Amino acid sequence: MRIQLNEEQRLLQDSVRRFAEGEVAPRAKAIDESGEFPRDFFRLAGELGLAGVAVPERWGGAGMDTVSYCLVIEAISRVCATSGVILSVNNSLVCDPILQFGNDAQKEEFLMPLAAGKILGCFALTEPGAGSDAAALRATATRDGDEYVLNGNKVFITNGTDADVALVFASVDPEKRHKGISAFLVPCDVPGFSRGGHEYKLGVNASGTTELAFSDCRVPERFRLGEEGEGFKIAMRTLDGGRIGIAAQAVGIAQSAFEEALHYAGEREQFGKPIASFQAIQFYLADMSTEIDAGRLLTWKAAWAKDTKKRYTLEAAQAKLFTSEMAQKVTNKALQIHGGYGYTKEYNVERYFRDARITEIYEGTSEIQKLVIAAAILDA
Repeated sequence: MRIQLNEEQRLLQDSVRRFAEGEVAPRAKAIDESGEFPRDFFRLAGELGLAGVAVPERWGGAGMDTVSYCLVIEAISRVCATSGVILSVNNSLVCDPILQFGNDAQKEEFLMPLAAGKILGCFALTEPGAGSDAAALRATATRDGDEYVLNGNKVFITNGTDADVALVFASVDPEKRHKGISAFLVPCDVPGFSRGGHEYKLGVNASGTTELAFSDCRVPERFRLGEEGEGFKIAMRTLDGGRIGIAAQAVGIAQSAFEEALHYAGEREQFGKPIASFQAIQFYLADMSTEIDAGRLLTWKAAWAKDTKKRYTLEAAQAKLFTSEMAQKVTNKALQIHGGYGYTKEYNVERYFRDARITEIYEGTSEIQKLVIAAAILDA
């Protein structure tokens, strides 16, 4: 496994960092406060090839590897976790399953504009009664000739307020539980499709989280992704890749919190000298730096595993578990180093602290990651 970036990856990292600092960072605080979805950011990211980083150029993407994708998500999340997850969902949870399971017609109609940033996608799996137990979903897809009629509700859908197409999971045979689930590409302008209001959250507030509802929503059979009954497999494999993106997001959040804490510790004086001279603060900074590097390497390892086409469920779960919990610890320490100022809106560390919390929940809670890891090592 390579642990050093090649020249192409270093150039990508530099260019995305410049874009993030110049275009994303200046608006990060404002969109966190307002909850306004940054659609112009997504358009600009698409123009730079960031909406489909690992999608082959043939299908409108940048044609890069998963490590490069992680560099993009980390760099964007370092200045704005909201923008990072918007890109992560479009790349990992929408583009990737279409690339892996879609036919050429679906790739031309959906993947190409998604990867180019011309349309935005969302991933609709979670329901009011089906979160960690994804097989318990109640949304249905009833066959009617060459169409499916969708009914049901989805909740906590990132990008949902502004998405142009939704990857929706619904049961064609509820008695079969996970074996009866199918996946559908649903344009968000079809009759019977509706959205709820924007959910204001603890963190990543402008990520367009909402409820989606389907009432006799008809989609043609050609919009079914994969075979009938293959939806649960598609969802689980998609979440493996999505967890790598969330790991990169967590690393980006933690990196920014560490950098601001390091800077603050060098400037803030108590008892006549910078607080960075005190051993307690030095130990905090040492732990933070070490844990961030460990998380980044776990994330790159998972990305490398995905790129080598081997099964990477274990590596993705390990990276997501470690980095999400690491980001919580690092942002907590960064806030503590800032003291009372860290608890105010004047400093960014309070936003990093809030944003980090969701990484332990979405795309599989920490508890689910531990179950996945245990199953993989016991089956080895």
